[in-house]
Amino acid sequence: MSLLLLGKLKDVAKIRCRELRRQQTPAEVRMWHLLRNRKYHGLKFNRQHPIFHDLDGRETFLIADFFCHELRLVIELDGSVHADTGHADAHRDRTLSLLGFTVLRFTNDIALEHPYRILQAIDEIRSRQNPSPS
Repeated sequence: MSLLLLGKLKDVAKIRCRELRRQQTPAEVRMWHLLRNRKYHGLKFNRQHPIFHDLDGRETFLIADFFCHELRLVIELDGSVHADTGHADAHRDRTLSLLGFTVLRFTNDIALEHPYRILQAIDEIRSRQNPSPS
C-alpha cells in the first residue's frame, strides 16, 4: 500500500475514533473512569483505539473500545445493537486473535452493574502472562 493511502486510512481512523470518544455509552464512561490514567494496576489503557492490519490483503483497521498494549488486550463492551451482529463480532474476535490479541467481550449491563467482573477478567489475563514465582 502506498504511503499516501496509508496516511489517508490513518486520518479516517483518527476521525472515527474521535467521534466514538465523543459519543461514549454510559458503560464506556464507567469503564473509562476505572481504567484511565493507569488507575488499574498501573496498566495503560486507551479508549476507542485503532488497530491496523493487513490480514486479507488490504490495509484496514478495527477500533477497540479499550486497548492495553502491555497485555495485548482488547476489551469490547456490547450494547443491544450487538444482538444482531454476532457473526461480525466473531469475525472481529478471530481477526484480533490472529493479530495476537486477547479479546474480552462483555455486555454494557455487566460494565454498569458489575464492573468488578471485568476487572477480575483483566487480573486473570495479567496472572496468566506474569505468573507469580512459587
